[in-house]
Amino acid sequence: MKKDILTLLDLTSDDFEQLFNKAIQLKKRYKQGIPDNQLQGKTVGLLFDKASTRTRVSFEAATAHLGGTSMFINAGDTQISRNEPVKDTARILSGYLDALVIRTYSQAWLEEFAQSSDIPVINALTDSYHPTQVLADLMTVIEHKPDYKNLKISWVGDGNNMCYSWINAAIVLGLNLSIASPEKYSPDKGTIKKDFHNKNTIISYFTDPVEAVKDADVINTDVWASMGQENEQKQRVKELSHYQVNNELLKHAKNDVIVMHCLPAHRGEEITDDVLEGSNSVVWDQAENKLHMAKAILEALLTG
Repeated sequence: MKKDILTLLDLTSDDFEQLFNKAIQLKKRYKQGIPDNQLQGKTVGLLFDKASTRTRVSFEAATAHLGGTSMFINAGDTQISRNEPVKDTARILSGYLDALVIRTYSQAWLEEFAQSSDIPVINALTDSYHPTQVLADLMTVIEHKPDYKNLKISWVGDGNNMCYSWINAAIVLGLNLSIASPEKYSPDKGTIKKDFHNKNTIISYFTDPVEAVKDADVINTDVWASMGQENEQKQRVKELSHYQVNNELLKHAKNDVIVMHCLPAHRGEEITDDVLEGSNSVVWDQAENKLHMAKAILEALLTG
């Protein structure tokens, strides 16, 4: 039976733990120069209609590291751009590939695609969620702070697709998550409440970033205008200017707080250069771990 990862709510807490353990193991083997070939004979497609650096390269490299073959497919070069029905494209690609990584705009389109697909479909970012990124982020947290379920994790800035995926992770794993956003850019609390199923989950909402990061172990942020919101850039910079992750904000967190950003960063906007390059930053580990988490995801979905 095929399994998709469309949001993190598709995973159980055991699924999370298995992916974390596998990704850390694969990273260790890679650093030791031990080759792997779990995907030998497998072909992984990457169907993208949004720009990408880290996600594309990490999944392509992950497939190669495991002995498989990857195939990048620009959605604009396919019959999708000429309105071929989603279910037709899904059925056709299911006959050619062993798994498909999709990066697109609409979560509904992605879900419709997965329903008609016979192969695993992985959400590599939509306007609503970015589950594979948060899996890599949590792997990074575990490397630096193994007791991750007893940490205070803060999100500062736009309540975007990354924020929603952190909320989903908190729901499944029982995390303590504090979110600081202006009301206008806060995640929809009504949508979130109905999904709670872990009694240990604590999700708190603030308009004051200082309150959200008080005694925090982890601080997360992202750009203020995501792809497709470029025409809102100036207005968002104005309205989110008080949500910058800077050294003054870090003073309210724990001394050993780790700072995360999924990149690319707009230095001097959502995060200052000195924090991004500072001793509390783990963003480069975070970026590298996308590779190892991608390997764990592909191995799990393609080999069971």
